[in-house]
Amino acid sequence: MSGNSTPWDQILFQPPLCEGWKQNAEGAAYHLGNCILLLGYMGGSGIFGSIYIFSLLTTGYICYTLWGWLDACGLDIFMWNMLLVMACLLQLAHLIYRLRKDTFLEEFDLLYKTLCQPLQVPFEVYKEIVKCCEEQVLSLSRDQNYAVEGKTPINRLSLLLSGRIRVSQDGQFLHYVFPYQFLDSPEWESLRPSEEGTFQVTLTAETDCNYITWPRRKLYLLLAKDRYIARLFSAFLGYDISEKLYALNDKVFTKFGLRFDIRLPSLYHVLGPASSDAEGEKELEEWEERAVPHRLMPTFVQTAASAPPPPPAHPKVTRPDSALLASGSLIRSYPCALFKGRAPLAPTQTPEL
Repeated sequence: MSGNSTPWDQILFQPPLCEGWKQNAEGAAYHLGNCILLLGYMGGSGIFGSIYIFSLLTTGYICYTLWGWLDACGLDIFMWNMLLVMACLLQLAHLIYRLRKDTFLEEFDLLYKTLCQPLQVPFEVYKEIVKCCEEQVLSLSRDQNYAVEGKTPINRLSLLLSGRIRVSQDGQFLHYVFPYQFLDSPEWESLRPSEEGTFQVTLTAETDCNYITWPRRKLYLLLAKDRYIARLFSAFLGYDISEKLYALNDKVFTKFGLRFDIRLPSLYHVLGPASSDAEGEKELEEWEERAVPHRLMPTFVQTAASAPPPPPAHPKVTRPDSALLASGSLIRSYPCALFKGRAPLAPTQTPEL
């Protein structure tokens, strides 16, 4: 029966026994290599964790190589550990190359941490977005125009990285654009891919500014190719436009002394420039009549015999001034998601795929 046994049977069921244990311990290189390998296998994940692991593995196998050459005097021990050292070095070179390839400018790294990392956007997706803008950071000097009302064509989408941009229309100040806000998100949303148009506002740099820009055609191709990026930009643009609109709500509030809400369709018509002063005042009075509080209306507890109290006389309200009309023109020229029947997503919400 023992003659028919295979080598595997001998290893599993009849293992060879050591006739004698060595009395002397192995050299210091052998024990040092074991300690380094133990530390190396405690590394984390990610590209930096992999660099840490393979760096310590390379050092540990070098210690094994020295032990096999100087202490154990075994050619096979030396050759195997030398092969392991070469494999670890090649892996390290590949990781360092990937790390250098994935390294962006400081502005792009900060942009990812500010906008994309809270949404848990994969870094590979972010690289595609940055690649579309050719990894270039453009600059505007103080008092330099990014766009001129009625002249500059809408052929790009830009995001401000640093500085401050002043937005005006017909010489009237509307609002500011701050870092990590889009410069021309309303204009981008106002046109279809096949349409052309010009800016309805003027954007002027109040300080030295840096921004990135995506060419319109290239960005449309990227959004058509990648559905996730399209949803991501839809969330960014919807939130950005809503922020611009709500920034104008306080200006409308302070002019009339009433709380106007830009989401009300009636406000859209009130703020628009009328063909004459009489038409403007008529629209404003009609809006005020619809905005009379419910407590002034007759209630169901009143009897039919009792006549309802006459409505209080409304003082004549003057026509909105030019600054408010400019705000209304901006609302009309900013056809964001609020007026398109779809609510914008907040940047803290991850777009669903």
